[in-house]
Amino acid sequence: MFVSDILRTKGNAIHSGTPDTTVARAASEMTGRKIGSLLILEGGGASLAGILSERDIVRGIATFGPECLDGPVSQLMTRGVTTIGPGATIAQAMEIMTQGRFRHLPVMDDGRLAGMISIGDVVKYRLAEATREVEEMQKYVQGQYD
Repeated sequence: MFVSDILRTKGNAIHSGTPDTTVARAASEMTGRKIGSLLILEGGGASLAGILSERDIVRGIATFGPECLDGPVSQLMTRGVTTIGPGATIAQAMEIMTQGRFRHLPVMDDGRLAGMISIGDVVKYRLAEATREVEEMQKYVQGQYD
């Protein structure tokens, strides 16, 4: 299974803000949409400037106090975002997310933002894949294979 399979199922909706969006506004957007991060786009949405996660907000409050909520997300966002292509395998996505210790991974296709996957998406697909493998093995053992 590939990253493109996840996007095909979940869609490629992208929730984003700009570097000057306030942290409070970004947190409100994330809460309202029940998501754990926002992509931060600049140049009219043409380029990925960073990503703001719940973890970034918590660190910001712990470091700078609650007044950081009135500041721009550019002060807290993660820059130099790791991305993945749609042709990557789900195993590759899992490895990148595990090694980087993050839960959201933007998908870039030929330099264009194609969507975002989460660890929840990856786990869901991996479980479905494992279930299919078990069912196929059961059929094989029972002599019910084609």
